[in-house]
Amino acid sequence: MGVKALGHEYTRMHTNMKIMIAALLGGSALFAADANLVLYHGKIVTLDAQSHIYSAIAIKNGRITKVGADADVLRLEAGAGTVKIDLGGKCVLPGLIDAHVHPLSAGLSEYHGEIPPLKSYADVQNYIRAKAKTTPKGKWIVVPRTFPTRLREMRMPTRDVLDVDADHPVLFDASYVWILNSLGLKMSGIDRNTPNPPGGEIVKDAMGEPNGILRHAESLAKGVSTAESFTPQEKLDALEKMLRRYLAIGLTTIGDRAVVEEDVALYQQLKAANRLPIRAVLTWRMPTAAPTDELVRTIRNKTWVTNQGDEWLKFGAFKVTLDGGMTIGTAYQRQPYGAFARQLYGLTDPADRGQLFVAPDKLLAIMRAARDKGWALTAHAQGGGAVDILLDTFEKLNAEKPLAPSRSHWIHASFQSPDAIARGRKIGMLADVQPAWLYFDGPALEKVFGHEGMRYFFPLRTYLNAGMVLAGGSDHMIGFAYDRAVNSYNPFLGMWISVTRKMHTGEVLYPEERVTREEALRLYTTGAAYMQFNEKDRGTLEAGKLGDLVVIDRDYFTCPEDDIRNIRPEMTVLDGKVVYRRP
Repeated sequence: MGVKALGHEYTRMHTNMKIMIAALLGGSALFAADANLVLYHGKIVTLDAQSHIYSAIAIKNGRITKVGADADVLRLEAGAGTVKIDLGGKCVLPGLIDAHVHPLSAGLSEYHGEIPPLKSYADVQNYIRAKAKTTPKGKWIVVPRTFPTRLREMRMPTRDVLDVDADHPVLFDASYVWILNSLGLKMSGIDRNTPNPPGGEIVKDAMGEPNGILRHAESLAKGVSTAESFTPQEKLDALEKMLRRYLAIGLTTIGDRAVVEEDVALYQQLKAANRLPIRAVLTWRMPTAAPTDELVRTIRNKTWVTNQGDEWLKFGAFKVTLDGGMTIGTAYQRQPYGAFARQLYGLTDPADRGQLFVAPDKLLAIMRAARDKGWALTAHAQGGGAVDILLDTFEKLNAEKPLAPSRSHWIHASFQSPDAIARGRKIGMLADVQPAWLYFDGPALEKVFGHEGMRYFFPLRTYLNAGMVLAGGSDHMIGFAYDRAVNSYNPFLGMWISVTRKMHTGEVLYPEERVTREEALRLYTTGAAYMQFNEKDRGTLEAGKLGDLVVIDRDYFTCPEDDIRNIRPEMTVLDGKVVYRRP
């Protein structure tokens, strides 16, 4: 029998088998074996081991049943009850995964109104003046998280910049650094004689007076909070709506990288009410200020652990915050920050390397307890010094018991080195990386560290050449709209940056670290799925995997390179259901 005849015979047998099954189940189930959804006449990018591309895909009960040619999929999978969608040649990608977002803070950030772009001192001052009109006198005005690397002045603001309204104390939130205006300092009782808090600094001007910058000293600010007051219901609604916004940009799974008890309860409430709009993997971030013994007891007594949950909601990794941020000069580096750091970050000590929040011995004890509990381990480790300390810790744990099966990883690790990458690869470490920082912050950082100092900043090619698994993330924390959020959660922007290494100035930073389009796409699919222990059911489009995919408005692999960042989803399919259609 020829190949063509064998194909016809297979089709006949497959169809007869479906009819027999339906008959056994009763006449009302005649089409029970038919797929719920078939997409055809498209370009289905499977990202399987052979990188196959097909034209049709079928999904039944939330799982992919077949990927192949139009004729085969339509004949074998479609029936009277099947929804069939002609893609008209559109490109289809596996459902995208952002491994690193903060959806609750983002969802609350514009709950009471849109935040205008804050790209300069003038923007900041206009924001303060506008808020002063609706804020009672004497009440704090909080400027939402803004990084000096993204201000036109490329300079950390000081109290004089914020002194545009004499009736309100003002806080400028720069993440691990806060800046107060003159009234804010006065109300907080901070003057030239106030001692620095442990591990923190009240930055002084040339006359010895506080200039408003509080570096890891936010506890000194009195009566202020960067978080508005929200009811539990408002938080629940804000989280759900933010998660729905992710669907519109093609995401079908997210990694919430910093949850506490309250956040977990919100996710559980959404899931119990069938309102969880996207798959979520939760990272438990533990505060580390308490004594080591107390932290270890908390880890041991917690019921949470990696992979606890299901395909919609589960725990991923255990996390601590090891150092600060590179955008504000608190990331713990291998060498002191350069001269430009005095302007950009307001640093005063030429030997300043940033801040380390957890001592190495304490870090080892915490991580050992989490490892023994069964967690995948990770830490916010931004600067090169923090990268190395986390690596030292993991090497010690690996000597006790192989670490690779836990899929432990760096978060950020922006300032890498060939030695650190080689050591990390040897013990099976992974990395959660954020391409957007190269685009938004690269020009300012290059002024701080010099061109040579940026050689292994976000070094994707070096990572991949070493055989390391990478997951792409945005670190989205503020703003609703993907194109103006801090940071943009548009995965196609992240892919474009990874492929081009272009900064917002148009300059290319170390082109030898560029990756291919497929490699960039795998950051947000197979790499992220593997980091989350989800490679068996997502990341690729193959029979048996979850029916999560995104239909996009142009061909990712053939469109002009600079068009990658402009790709928009036409449709997002989650669990075999169309959950977003482009208006």
